[in-house]
Amino acid sequence: MQSEIKKVVLAYSGGLDTSIILKWIKNTYKCEVITLTCDLGQGEDLSGVKDKALKTGASKAYVEDMREEFVRDFVFPTLRGGALYEGRYLLGTSIARPCIAKRLIEIAEAEGAQAVAHGATGKGNDQVRFELTGMALNPKIKTIAPWREWDMKSRADLIQYAKDNDIEVPVTQAKPWSTDANLLHISFEGGELEDPWNEPAPGCHRYCTPVEQAPNTPEVIELSFEHGDPVAVNGERMSPAELLARLNEMGGRHGIGRVDMVENRFVGMKSRGVYETPGGTIAFVAHRDLEGLCLDREVMHLRDGLIPRYAEMVYYGFWYAPERECLQALINKSQERVTGTVRLKLYKGQAIPIGRKSPFSLYDMNLATFEEDQVYDQSDAEGFIKLVGLRLKGRALR
Repeated sequence: MQSEIKKVVLAYSGGLDTSIILKWIKNTYKCEVITLTCDLGQGEDLSGVKDKALKTGASKAYVEDMREEFVRDFVFPTLRGGALYEGRYLLGTSIARPCIAKRLIEIAEAEGAQAVAHGATGKGNDQVRFELTGMALNPKIKTIAPWREWDMKSRADLIQYAKDNDIEVPVTQAKPWSTDANLLHISFEGGELEDPWNEPAPGCHRYCTPVEQAPNTPEVIELSFEHGDPVAVNGERMSPAELLARLNEMGGRHGIGRVDMVENRFVGMKSRGVYETPGGTIAFVAHRDLEGLCLDREVMHLRDGLIPRYAEMVYYGFWYAPERECLQALINKSQERVTGTVRLKLYKGQAIPIGRKSPFSLYDMNLATFEEDQVYDQSDAEGFIKLVGLRLKGRALR
């Protein structure tokens, strides 16, 4: 395969791993390497990434701001679906991978590359997500996964390779965690977190204020939606990325959206991770609350029954699979009238809905009231109960 590959597009962060991968691909495959660095709102200074890639041996380096596309085309569709993996995880890393991989394939096609490459290890989910996206969008383009090919086994091996190949190794304060950040979340794995009994260390916070240090005074906000997507905070309309960034700031200040869990990876092992998703958690809670006002009961229950399957598709990497696209069409149809505003109280790690309104509300105060009404004849309930309980009565009599 090596002789067939003349040009590769590498997902490149500028850190130790991908810098070494860039040089390793050039040395091993004797080919041209183009890098792609995506700004998904990870909060890193990317100003020197292009120069570093070129200095390390890249023939061309793309650095692209993809924050709006990421939130609009990947985060918001999962929010419409109420997607939670294993009932807790809002899929912050999972949904970023098809976004990056899609752009890798687009650049490979434009540049005439025969392969793309990523820095995911052979133990994790990301390798699957990158490669399934590539297979779905252009199976003729091969994927290079150095962690599954080379003989380096440790960080010490990587540092030695960097020294042997004159690769600049960034000097940073050592931290025990592996992290992944974007506008939706940040994840922490490794270090003391590898023992599920250990409490996360104090430094294992970035987006969320520790709840003990969060303000003692609640903050009340209003979040407005159109067709299931958040569009405005406190009446101010914003772009998708701007809105999520604003919610991150508000939620992070109050310690909202922190999850510590042991999850089941697609590759078969259990993994302990800590996630901080402040803005996404606020949007999720508000969206769910608004649906209570706008969604037909049977539509809501049907969609809810599909949430675990939908979340699995995203987590496993099947974003561009036909089953996810079909289910997304159903979800999008269900959201046509999920339009309105939710008022929430942000306080000590919680986003608490305290009011909601919608021009498409299905709530009828005249029906729901405990006071006297002229709409509902309570005696009708007797026949209803007899009919729905008929099979139970028959079973008991037999």
